[in-house]
Amino acid sequence: MKNFVYTAQPARVVFGAGSLSQLAKEIDALGAKKALVLSTPEQRASAEMVAELLGPRAAGVFDRAVMHVPIETAREARELAKKLGADCAVAIGGGSTTGLGKAIALDSGLPILAIPTTYAGSEMTPIYGITEAGLKKTGRDLRVLPRTVIYDPELTLSLPVSLSVTSGINAIAHAAEGLYAVDSNPIMDLMAEEGIGAIGRALPAIKKEAANMAARSDALYGAWLCGTVLGHIGMALHHKLCHTLGGSFNLPHAETHTIVLPHALAYNAKAAPQAMQRIARALGGASAAQAVYDLAKNNGAPVALKDIGMQEADLDKACDIALQNQYPNPRPLERTAIRQLFQDAFEGMRPRG
Repeated sequence: MKNFVYTAQPARVVFGAGSLSQLAKEIDALGAKKALVLSTPEQRASAEMVAELLGPRAAGVFDRAVMHVPIETAREARELAKKLGADCAVAIGGGSTTGLGKAIALDSGLPILAIPTTYAGSEMTPIYGITEAGLKKTGRDLRVLPRTVIYDPELTLSLPVSLSVTSGINAIAHAAEGLYAVDSNPIMDLMAEEGIGAIGRALPAIKKEAANMAARSDALYGAWLCGTVLGHIGMALHHKLCHTLGGSFNLPHAETHTIVLPHALAYNAKAAPQAMQRIARALGGASAAQAVYDLAKNNGAPVALKDIGMQEADLDKACDIALQNQYPNPRPLERTAIRQLFQDAFEGMRPRG
């Protein structure tokens, strides 16, 4: 066994159907009095439901969370929290809303309670991302790690099947890269394979029956594990490519991860064979890259960048950006091969064996 260092991140998780009912008690456990409730415009109703549940503990609602956390939106939310006297924030929704909560915490130190309604997993990480002047900048800071996470599978029942699939594969990406990260360790390896397997089982069942509570619970459990992996160890090529495509070309987050992941795994396959074996085993496939691609395609997810708004004329620029400020990766980044990776992802090709 290789040498490793493992430091556990602090986390309080409340998991189970109906666990949202414990929200007020969890706010009290934080020692907080007034919560600013965060959401996207589309989830305003959910935010208002949370505010109603909190009663006098709710300071107000900020419903302008958007993808990739523009710095202007983060500043606006910070100012509102200060103006309303909020001493914590409750983020209900997916990665965009959690990301906004993190941006608030980074500057103000306000504790965040996250209520995920997707399978993004970012609620388990101290990683933040803020987009300024067309570039998405990421970092790690324990101040942004949500203090408490409430996982209530009932809140994911309304997540459309298409978003459930892309959100789940987004979570798989976190665990997959964790398996070949430079700072990987055996504890995270166990969580990664378990998380990938749980989501791999759940997505076809959700596609078949959207209201399958057991499958929804499996998917949320898998997202928790995959997010935990991302929170403890570093990112590699896949995340760099997705940060490039999302931050600089405003492509949708989960769909981008879904499309790029098979090609990033194919790129790294020979340099990280043990990681690929674990991924393939978790998904019941012979090839990690092909198993992820098939999971996406067989369950109705997009598999081509051209289908989510990417322009072929921008692929060279994307390649140039991706080669800047490189993340550690098991295989060195080779320009010709990365450019071909973008082309394959653009066209939606099934990865080679």
